Amino acid sequence: MDAGAPSPLAPDLLDRADLRAALIEHDFAAVFTLIKKWGGLSQNKIGAACQLTPGKVSTIINGGQRVTSFDVVCRIADGLRIPGRLLGLAPRSWESQPAQQPAEPSGDRAADDIPWRPDATAHLVAGLTRSDLVMDRRAMARALTVAAVTGTALLDPLEGWLRPSAKPVRPPRRGRLGARDVAELEKSARELRQWSRRFGGALRRRAVLGQLSEVAEALDEHQTPAVETGLYRVMAQLAGTAATMAWDAGLHRRAQDYYRLGLRAAHAGGDLVFGANVLAGMARQMLYRDRPDDALQLVQFAQEGAREVMGPRVRAMLHTREAWAFAAQGRLAGFERATARAAEALADAGPGEDEPYWIAYFDRAELAGVTGGRLLELARRDPRRHAERAAADIRTALSARGTEAGRGHTLDLIGLAECRFLLGDIVGGAAEAGRAIEVSRLSRSGRVRAQLEQLYPYTVEHHASGPVREARDGIRDLLSS
Repeated sequence: MDAGAPSPLAPDLLDRADLRAALIEHDFAAVFTLIKKWGGLSQNKIGAACQLTPGKVSTIINGGQRVTSFDVVCRIADGLRIPGRLLGLAPRSWESQPAQQPAEPSGDRAADDIPWRPDATAHLVAGLTRSDLVMDRRAMARALTVAAVTGTALLDPLEGWLRPSAKPVRPPRRGRLGARDVAELEKSARELRQWSRRFGGALRRRAVLGQLSEVAEALDEHQTPAVETGLYRVMAQLAGTAATMAWDAGLHRRAQDYYRLGLRAAHAGGDLVFGANVLAGMARQMLYRDRPDDALQLVQFAQEGAREVMGPRVRAMLHTREAWAFAAQGRLAGFERATARAAEALADAGPGEDEPYWIAYFDRAELAGVTGGRLLELARRDPRRHAERAAADIRTALSARGTEAGRGHTLDLIGLAECRFLLGDIVGGAAEAGRAIEVSRLSRSGRVRAQLEQLYPYTVEHHASGPVREARDGIRDLLSS
């Protein structure tokens, strides 16, 4: 329903005590029944407003199915114009904002058309960062609706990654930066990346964008070859961090813009290993968007482009992305094979291994957490076969790394709670959910919110239990904030 559309409910209907009680308990069988009786809406009209089929509305009213999806709860709130406070949600956008304008285009068309040349890559920064730095709440809302690019439109423009960089066109102005300046910029990029990994969200996104603009301005001058190479490598790392932050904020198309900028910058700076890492990030995004075929192709790009230069930890990380794609495709043998290869590669990573700082996080605990997460996804389809093993791997990760792992630690706790529910351990699931909720309050990550949305239905199905009801209310509070 449009933001400016009128409510289909009579103004006084929402004042009824019985309807308010049903709303706060998310008892939508009672909600729909009362709206039919006192609001005069047919099942067809209720379904149309909430984007549900009439048959689905009928099943809910008859008690054949509970509404457990947080997304569906939000659709009901928006479709029937029920204020968020009556459902335990934050105020809905239509309660105080005017109708949304059509979604803005991503503005990345030029990025697909320009050559893979260093100076052309630097020129991409201004348009991206300028629009982000002035983005207000309304522009943010529009950007959230822009879909990520997939398939051929995503993959074909990346082919330049596998070819040598074109010769740059040197700017006329002489640059004044030296090795020490590049080192300072690298230090700043590293700190921002570590912040993003630990806390998620977009709290320092403007700082990242400001640094990107500064690096691009420096590249607009004729620096020495060594300084120029260093600046492109810094740009790649900053763009990768900006992509992660945009993704955590729910801006999937804008995240792709920064990922592609990061890949071009890594290519221009000759940093093939970080370029492979950027492609791995793009693959992970595709996996979250249920595009395993695209993800597998991106991983293969990474492996082909950096095969001769990447170390064992990067190889292991890429094998886990490969395993993830196989699992999403339902190819269990491929998942097991790729997971075993990841373990073998990681076994080759000794303490003296000379690998980039940004891959140091990938250790045995990370491998266990990643593998447990993939097994959890398989367990949603076949809990008897996969849930116990998923829980064991996640517990291994939790025992080996604490809260300093930030977002990873939080996702592990949420995953373990879901494992307990899948195994039928309702009390254990509620207890783990309580731990996960407390830690989640410290995170601004969109991925943490997405995992909590996955956990929410289990707490609705068992709402009669006191601890489960507390977990349900805690998740609802977090998702509504």
